[in-house]
Amino acid sequence: MSTMAAQQAAREVILKRFIGISRNGISARYCHSGMKTEINKLLIANRGEIACRVIRTARKLGIKTVAVYSDADKNSLHTTMADESYNIGPAASQLSYLNKQKIIDVAKLSQAQAIHPGYGFLSENAEFADLCEKENIIFVGPPSSAITDMGIKSTSKSIMSAAGVPIIGGYHGEDQSDTRLKEEAGKIGYPVMLKAVRGGGGKGMRIVPTVSDFDEALASARREALKSFDDDVMLVEKFVENPRHVEVQVFGDKHGNYVYLFERDCSVQRRHQKIIEEAPAPDLPEEVRREIGEAAVRAAKAVNYVGAGTVEFIMDPNHKFYFMEMNTRLQVEHPVTEMVTSTDLVEWQLQVASGAKLPMNQDAIKLRGHSFEARIYAEDPTNNFLPGAGPLWHLEPPVADANTRIETGVREGDEVSTFYDPMIAKLVVWSHDRQSALDKLRQHLEDYHIVGVKTNINFLSTLASHKEFQAGEVHTEFIPLHNDSLFPTSKKSSPQVLCQAALALILNEQQEAVKLASIDTDPFSPFGCGSGVRINEYLCRQIHLNDGDNQVKINVTYKANGSYDMEVDGESFEVFGKLKVTGRVSIMEHTINGQRQAVKVALYNNAVHVFAQAGGVEIGLPTPEYLEDSSSGSMGDRAPMQGDITHVYVQPGAAVEKGDPLLAMESMKMEYIIKAPRKGIIKDILVAKGDNIQKNAALVAYQKDEK
Repeated sequence: MSTMAAQQAAREVILKRFIGISRNGISARYCHSGMKTEINKLLIANRGEIACRVIRTARKLGIKTVAVYSDADKNSLHTTMADESYNIGPAASQLSYLNKQKIIDVAKLSQAQAIHPGYGFLSENAEFADLCEKENIIFVGPPSSAITDMGIKSTSKSIMSAAGVPIIGGYHGEDQSDTRLKEEAGKIGYPVMLKAVRGGGGKGMRIVPTVSDFDEALASARREALKSFDDDVMLVEKFVENPRHVEVQVFGDKHGNYVYLFERDCSVQRRHQKIIEEAPAPDLPEEVRREIGEAAVRAAKAVNYVGAGTVEFIMDPNHKFYFMEMNTRLQVEHPVTEMVTSTDLVEWQLQVASGAKLPMNQDAIKLRGHSFEARIYAEDPTNNFLPGAGPLWHLEPPVADANTRIETGVREGDEVSTFYDPMIAKLVVWSHDRQSALDKLRQHLEDYHIVGVKTNINFLSTLASHKEFQAGEVHTEFIPLHNDSLFPTSKKSSPQVLCQAALALILNEQQEAVKLASIDTDPFSPFGCGSGVRINEYLCRQIHLNDGDNQVKINVTYKANGSYDMEVDGESFEVFGKLKVTGRVSIMEHTINGQRQAVKVALYNNAVHVFAQAGGVEIGLPTPEYLEDSSSGSMGDRAPMQGDITHVYVQPGAAVEKGDPLLAMESMKMEYIIKAPRKGIIKDILVAKGDNIQKNAALVAYQKDEK
């Protein structure tokens, strides 16, 4: 097989595995769509799952694709799926994915007629849209004037008010002094919301509960905005407590046609970023659905919008809605709209960008069934959703089909990088009604198995099972309001799960012993493969496990028939099983007190991972004392992740109270404030502004006599 043929075959395997379609399916959809386009080659100026998503539709339409990648992404999935791929620089996005000229140069070199920006990076950059036009390259997005008008929140509020779109009052003035912003916040009345005028995705946004929180929140928001958008201009608005976040998908073409494709509810969020979305919004009266859709179209018309856009509203408990912002790009959560309207919005984008009319008018767009999207992130929900990075040592998503989509840009063995967003995938499901769609989402979350990084999968499953979420009682403060039920303080694994973990360890030990015996100079030696059998007595041992913060001791007695008696917290279990190695994850068929079951288990990074019908559980193994870091208790605070130090608040000799800010660090496109865990006096600052530090690196040291 030639190199080119091998690459083509590899792309087909990737499409079939992750998207759930075949080559015949691509051809059939293309013939059915009948789309004609002047775009024969498309460059995707993005990475990860959205690059893969755009490539999928482009290939369906017979359009050749060009991928770009940074040094950190040289082996990424999107580079394999595309017909061509080009390196555009170092891992830092400012030097690669945000480098406008490099991307234009690649487009010209590859002879791509169009650039699809995806979302994030340059997708809402008016200067980049202008540069594309100057170079006679089609920008698959709105005109730069619409990006400018909607990208600056203060400007967009004025335009929306003039167009008859409801808005929330606030300060959008030019005086950006800290004093003026604080004065305006006092006039509006706390709580207030600080927003970067060029913001999006929750970046440069802070809720300020009281006046005492204002200075720190403003400084942090400005730094994050400058980092993300190269602009730290802010606006201040009244914060509507417990609102719903409802957004409308709109589309316009170059012929003056506009439609809305109904709404999505994206209320459940953490760090002002969405983690689960659904379409349509639950319990929304049809009259309100029509009104909010028509308001979104008025917003699009007001700026002569072309292409896919999303008009975001906040909605109070009485279904009164207010314009929040317009995202002038394709949204992360667009698949749920596609599922309930039977459309391909990327295909619409390419068609409109080519100058064609919208493929459907408003009356032809019908709402069908219900869809959910859950964002799978590398993060630790129990630690304030702290993002993580590392290898995807084992990755097994649920099976994709016509009503289940796995939108991803990674494969098993890839790494979640500290340089970019920690999203691993989007799990999208559809069914005929909300409840059955929600049931399907929960089942597929249980079937989603990842080992190597902490994820939010179990949290999403808990969230989807919450009675208030099941009832559709959603709002932006859902997670804080239901914190106790979503994060039970003393959640312990069942004794059966602990027995499964102990059995997996024992069976793994036996397999390792067999392997060692097979390579020994005397493979038949009775000492090379001990089974634990004793004459006239049973072998007893104690296995220590860490079940979260709970330390567990399991007393194990080896029986002559190959079974084990296990005692957990005074409760006895008769356990028997065998391990079938299937790669990095093994299938363990076992019996506990007569109940037979098969689970998947994996031993990785000093932990046993058990995947059963109720989802995945990680049971840790204690670290021997001689391997522990002897300095861990004396060096003070440590970095929770890899990142860059952006600000140092304290100096040596400073007295701090518990909760005082010590440093700020930026990682994975977000800024985090490291706060003092206790009262004390700072002896030394071990890092400086601009330092790139590793996870667990020491940050500050306390004076030893301070407790």
